[in-house]
Amino acid sequence: MRHKLSGRQFGRASGPRRAMFRIMVTDLLRHGQMKTTIAKAKEIRPLVEKMVTLGKKGTLHDRRQAAAFITDKSIVKLMFDEIAPRYKERPGGYTRITRLGVRPGDAAEMALIELID
Repeated sequence: MRHKLSGRQFGRASGPRRAMFRIMVTDLLRHGQMKTTIAKAKEIRPLVEKMVTLGKKGTLHDRRQAAAFITDKSIVKLMFDEIAPRYKERPGGYTRITRLGVRPGDAAEMALIELID
């Protein structure tokens, strides 16, 4: 019997897929925006939202949880010191996904995911 799997698989096993998401979240926090496919943008959005929420709380436990997920320790510091305080009064919705059209090579729908200012 086939069961529906939650989330998209992207043609990868669970380990490489999780590693891809960790790298994408780290890069989005580093640069503030990222151009990717719509499917990947929709998958990393809740992960970014969770990292910013951890940054807003700011406890030692939250910092350690964020450090376990984000691949660059300097980005963890940046998130807790600069990114999260920008959203102190905001209850959620820290990212925006904007559709950009199709990629010429394979006609994949592209999107810009960015942190809201």
